Amino acid sequence: MNETYSGFIAIVGPTNAGKSTLINQILGRKVSIVSHKVQTTRTRMRAVKMVGNRQLIFVDTPGIFRPSRLLDRAMVGAAMDAISDADAILVVIDATKGITQTVCDLVKKISNHTNLFVALNKVDAIRKQDLLPIAAQLSQMAQWREIFMISASKRIGVDVMLQSLADVMPAGPYMFDAVDASDVPDTLYLAELTREKVYKYIHQELPYHINVVTERVTMDEDGVLDIYQKIVVQNDAHKKIVIGRGGTQLQQIGTAARHDIQDQWGVNARLHIFVRVEADWENRAENYEDQGLEFNGSK
Repeated sequence: MNETYSGFIAIVGPTNAGKSTLINQILGRKVSIVSHKVQTTRTRMRAVKMVGNRQLIFVDTPGIFRPSRLLDRAMVGAAMDAISDADAILVVIDATKGITQTVCDLVKKISNHTNLFVALNKVDAIRKQDLLPIAAQLSQMAQWREIFMISASKRIGVDVMLQSLADVMPAGPYMFDAVDASDVPDTLYLAELTREKVYKYIHQELPYHINVVTERVTMDEDGVLDIYQKIVVQNDAHKKIVIGRGGTQLQQIGTAARHDIQDQWGVNARLHIFVRVEADWENRAENYEDQGLEFNGSK
């Protein structure tokens, strides 16, 4: 019988470093939402990738940043929990931003781990001669097994990185089915696709105070999905912004989300979205648990 290998890899790094784009490239399809805005990822999502007889279980975490709200602390806490349980850690860094203080603080927290890897992402957007000083600085900060030069969006260097990560997975039975997959529940995935469109069309700080919940999904006799979602906001002023004049903003969000859902799932769908004011949504336990986060009600 052939020996099998299986292990967890925590993907960590500053916000907007490209972790979600990398996960999508690894699985060859969209499983994590992407936005140019920081702090997009809220959930702790697992993605299974088979590399030969080795099962890599990637844990895509919220970005590391300085938390202020309870939600922020839960997000950063989820990232740090993933680190403590991982067989390997992959730090994703935006090469165009270099070694920031956030990167330095993160590396200090993980420097004692045995299997440390770092991926300098977006190398296609920076001159090669500018990468060498960054790599040299990183080499002095921790005992990395390897420093990868990648472009997650263009899949440059990703396959070589996967093989190196596979090589350090411990021997043991597969923990999941031996297929490429993610563990995002359908209702959360649908909500995340809509939240991605909120980030796209609504600007400034408002998206960070919005939650999207899929309340129910039904299918009619023609096989068309009816998806019912609520966009949760903190006050009436936010509600007016999300809806827009004459409902135009909400219609734009809904149309884009519906098209994305149909493209991703290959189905026909009707998306029913309404906006609800829930002033305390950030302090309600169920809103954390639905996103795979731990709730701590203390201030």
